[in-house]
Amino acid sequence: MTIGWGLVGASTIAREWVIGAFRATRGQVVSVMSSDAERAKTYARENGIEQSTADLSVLLADPAIAAVYISTTNEKHCEQAIAAARAGKHVLCEKPLAMTLTDAHAMVKCAREAGVILATNHHLRNASSHIAMRDAIAAGMIGQPLAARVFHAVYLPPHLQGWRLDRPSAGGGVILDITVHDADTLRFVLGRNPLEVTAFSQSGGMGRQGLEDAVMGVMRFEDGILAQFHDGFTTRFAETGFEVHGTEGSLVARNVMTQRPIGSVMLRNADGELPLKLGNRNLYEAGIEAFHAAIAGKGRPSATGDDGIWSLATGLAVVEAARSGRAVNVETGL
Repeated sequence: MTIGWGLVGASTIAREWVIGAFRATRGQVVSVMSSDAERAKTYARENGIEQSTADLSVLLADPAIAAVYISTTNEKHCEQAIAAARAGKHVLCEKPLAMTLTDAHAMVKCAREAGVILATNHHLRNASSHIAMRDAIAAGMIGQPLAARVFHAVYLPPHLQGWRLDRPSAGGGVILDITVHDADTLRFVLGRNPLEVTAFSQSGGMGRQGLEDAVMGVMRFEDGILAQFHDGFTTRFAETGFEVHGTEGSLVARNVMTQRPIGSVMLRNADGELPLKLGNRNLYEAGIEAFHAAIAGKGRPSATGDDGIWSLATGLAVVEAARSGRAVNVETGL
């Protein structure tokens, strides 16, 4: 069965990744909404979408639309997701789920009461590299996990600059853009929740209006696992990576904190080094396929609303830790 989608936001991520993922997984993009009617019309024409509108209520009233993908700026997510849920539409929302935990909980509660699926678009869960690492840890291949390290400092290209660098009211800054991904991927791979964070932020010349463009810190997870993280918009030539070290071995992944199905994972233990076999499935297609299955009552989304609450709570704790210079507990309210 084809699933009709409405795009809430004429975004770059939808154009580059998500529209294609819908079409590859029995989805049809019916309409796109932007607050700028001319932008919506141009976006629709350029991306082969039949309808466009500047009015969210018009999009939500369309019976051909079963689900919406929200990729507007962060401060708009809550109101738009709640409106969609009340209209009986399933919701796939970009991260961070909202600007505050109160709003995120309201989104999850509304979706539950409306009987619709609410998911967070944490695409990195769908990477074969992270799935292989999760499975290796669960199988005891590195013994008891002790520590992890994520380096996710990249260069934010000019076409993605703008509100991420100069609009605090929209949730700009590297922490709510990238660190929330680290938090979710660590939760997924380790199978544990973060408890406490410390962090220092940096302004390296890209962030404006007091927004950070890089951050380093440590998260303490359940079972005493420590996880270092480094996120940035300013590093043109760095690679990304993810490591987990245990009592009996280590998992060393390179170039895996990315939207593309690339990278490698090496298992190191007393027997030497063994590369883990990885697939090359498109991360967004895998996530949309899981979402479609959840709509049909077969399984759950890759990242639920509660998963979005966890990553948001961790990101907000990192913001506060960097601001205050003290360790901050991760409080989700779940």
